[in-house]
Amino acid sequence: MFEFAAKTIQENWLITVVVINLVLGMCSGFLAGLFGIGGGLVIVPVLVMLFKAQGLPPNLIMIMAIATSLATIIMTSTSSVLAHHRLGSVLWDKVIRLTPGILIGAMLGATIADNLRTDYLRLIFVLFLLYVGCQMALGTTPKSGTASYSKSLDFFVACAIGLLSSLVGIGGGTLTVPYLAHCRYPMRNAVAISSACGLPIALASTASYVALGIKATHLPDLSLGYVYVPSFLGVGFGSLFTAPIGAKLAHKLPAKQLKSYFSILIFLMAIKLVWF
Repeated sequence: MFEFAAKTIQENWLITVVVINLVLGMCSGFLAGLFGIGGGLVIVPVLVMLFKAQGLPPNLIMIMAIATSLATIIMTSTSSVLAHHRLGSVLWDKVIRLTPGILIGAMLGATIADNLRTDYLRLIFVLFLLYVGCQMALGTTPKSGTASYSKSLDFFVACAIGLLSSLVGIGGGTLTVPYLAHCRYPMRNAVAISSACGLPIALASTASYVALGIKATHLPDLSLGYVYVPSFLGVGFGSLFTAPIGAKLAHKLPAKQLKSYFSILIFLMAIKLVWF
């Protein structure tokens, strides 16, 4: 009798977790489409709170939130890339040039995260949140530059983008787009190339976090390395449905004003993580 009750409670809790993650995915997808930001900025802080409520060991919460966020980007990035490709906006020669550096940087970032103390990993994410929040509050947009890029510059910048993206659980758009704009790419192409680059970031980072977490102890059930599968599926599928809606509304709503309001939410999430 007690075993049956415990099993029922466990099943109900799992259903609750999946529903919460579906809602999170829908919200993050909508915001990503509306503001053109990576959903990881929202996904990671909420997963941190959700994992804490589930009673995960404190040393696993941050790295699992980051790893799971990156896994969801595989779904959203694939959908985004297909959309941009159909519009003819993706310059694949540039994507191919950036990919080797991205792969190396992403794997290195995951390795660094696995060896960092949780407090340091959380601090890196908080600082990144504050950076993006300031950019949004000030209404800063990427400026066209006059950089004469080269293969070596592309490689080292791609390494840095992959490394930082893997450390904070994002698809790299907030880093890739400004670089491409500085290299004199039209914004339409810069966004499309960035979306395509998000896929190798997500794939390499997720594979690394799965491999690094295989031997970790005290992982919750239904984990694949550091990736928590119920959250990956819930958030991933939820975001697929709402990202296009957000993108459409971006052309109808006062985006600049909404960005300033959203920056407040980002600052609040950063503050929450400081005292986590």
